[in-house]
Amino acid sequence: MLHRVIYASEAVGATGASTLSIAQILGVSERNNRRDHLTSCVMFHQGHILQAVEGGRADIDRLVRRLLDDPRHTGFRVLVDTPIIARRIDEPMGLCADPAALLNRLGLNCLSRVTAREAEVLMDIRKAA
Repeated sequence: MLHRVIYASEAVGATGASTLSIAQILGVSERNNRRDHLTSCVMFHQGHILQAVEGGRADIDRLVRRLLDDPRHTGFRVLVDTPIIARRIDEPMGLCADPAALLNRLGLNCLSRVTAREAEVLMDIRKAA
């Protein structure tokens, strides 16, 4: 059975602000996600991170354990954790290219207080774009 987890966290240091840092995160994450049969999309905005991950329960749980130990972010909180019938994310590691535009469509200016419902809507809007 497939599952979807959407989490939010706050970046520490240059994480999420530096192009080099983001490129490194995306590269390693894509390799790991291919290995673990996960698909994912991440959004970096003003020091905050929102990521949706889809895959098998054990694979997602293993990823969450790694994320909890990752010093590049803090304040990790799971917004959505649910079984799914089919994936909505196609790529191993996708990046939301214009997070400000997506947030504006929902009337939000930051990811810091995004709700589970808003996170799901952001994912739908990104998929439709």
